[in-house]
Amino acid sequence: MAASSSRGLLLHHHPPLRLLLAAATINATRPSRLRLAVPTPRLPSHISSSPDPPSDVADDPDHKVDRDDRYGFEIQVRKLPKRNRRLVEARVRVYAPLEAVWATLTDYEGLADFIPGLSECRLLDQGTSFARLYQVGEQDLALGFKFNAKGTIDCYEGEMQLLPAGKRRREIAFNMIDGDFKVFEGKWSVQEEVDGGGFSADQKFQTTLSYVVELEPKLWVPVRLLEGRICNEIKSNLVSIREEAHRIQTLQDE
Repeated sequence: MAASSSRGLLLHHHPPLRLLLAAATINATRPSRLRLAVPTPRLPSHISSSPDPPSDVADDPDHKVDRDDRYGFEIQVRKLPKRNRRLVEARVRVYAPLEAVWATLTDYEGLADFIPGLSECRLLDQGTSFARLYQVGEQDLALGFKFNAKGTIDCYEGEMQLLPAGKRRREIAFNMIDGDFKVFEGKWSVQEEVDGGGFSADQKFQTTLSYVVELEPKLWVPVRLLEGRICNEIKSNLVSIREEAHRIQTLQDE
């Protein structure tokens, strides 16, 4: 499937975000095609590892916040000092252990089955805790037209982090090196806590899946025109990942 050119993107104004959301997912169990020695990128300082939202957003006019209590979903969009750049932070509650959520994020071959709008995903390079992905997203437009967009993203899997009170966290950092955004970097974070702060055979798990990205579109796409679409696409993807993780955990429990 051919990806659209810059001219095609300009005509439609709204590059789909679904492929970008899925871009951070990699599968550590795949055999390596090319061994690379690459350092984990240093993310901007305002990209936090904590799944908790900033406490001062209510009084900040540059923040937009939306919630959906049905899914334990929350999303925030913050204007950054640099023109046409935004920081988007989102999270969703998942009633499954960290392993089920991680398996969903790293299910490379199955991504297109549950990530809306992802039409192609190829592993270009792979090394220890590293993958370079090429993805194409497709979205239906009015009057029967379809829109394609592409992106090449470097992804870096972090090690398991053991936190106080029995919590655990694992992250995937990502950075688009070629595609429809001038800047597109951030990370997925999967943080698990258990009722009572301990582990037992009948322990109940609650996991927070967080997604944070700093983005800046190409100069010909004003980011303010994309904010609503960005929020809708991020919500759709996080909820889809949540439901797939629930499905995986249900199969394991049977």
